[in-house]
Amino acid sequence: MVRPLLAAAGALVLAGSIAACGESATEKAAQEVGYREGDGSLHLIKESERQEPIKLSGETIQGSTWDSADHRGSVVVVNFWGSWCGPCAKEAPHLVQAYEETAGDDVEFVGVDFRESSKETGLAQSESWGFEWPSVYDESGAASIDMQGKMTATPSTAVLDREGRIAVVVLGPVTKNTLVGVIEDTTAEQDR
Repeated sequence: MVRPLLAAAGALVLAGSIAACGESATEKAAQEVGYREGDGSLHLIKESERQEPIKLSGETIQGSTWDSADHRGSVVVVNFWGSWCGPCAKEAPHLVQAYEETAGDDVEFVGVDFRESSKETGLAQSESWGFEWPSVYDESGAASIDMQGKMTATPSTAVLDREGRIAVVVLGPVTKNTLVGVIEDTTAEQDR
């Protein structure tokens, strides 16, 4: 009886070792930075239930600074991403298309380069994906706290109303159509 149990335990250890060896470099990097995959769920927050304006600021991968307080009066799209994040790569073309369709005087985009190994890595990836907006460098992961704990997956996207309050959060990759729709809805709130 002991011999079959030892054999089974040995097989489990061997299987675990083989599985660990099969992890890709991206999977290992994602585990190191505390990656949590989102399911694409959309969370709309009624105007009456929105919290205080967010306070997000920091140095960007482009070498300037960005502060949410400077953008009150505009609808702001905040996207958490990282070069190590596979779903972020799939989402990137949707973000670029939504940016091209909506960006202007009333709508701005900002990225948060979440838990990135270096600004240079983030900048190279941002340029490769065609991001024309600034991205705050967030090596420590503290920006998720600045976003009132609502950005709990990578990628995550929030749409801030004109007062700087979180109006919408998408946990996981967002599509162009969904993002454009929630941007237009948030922009239209002022007209009501």
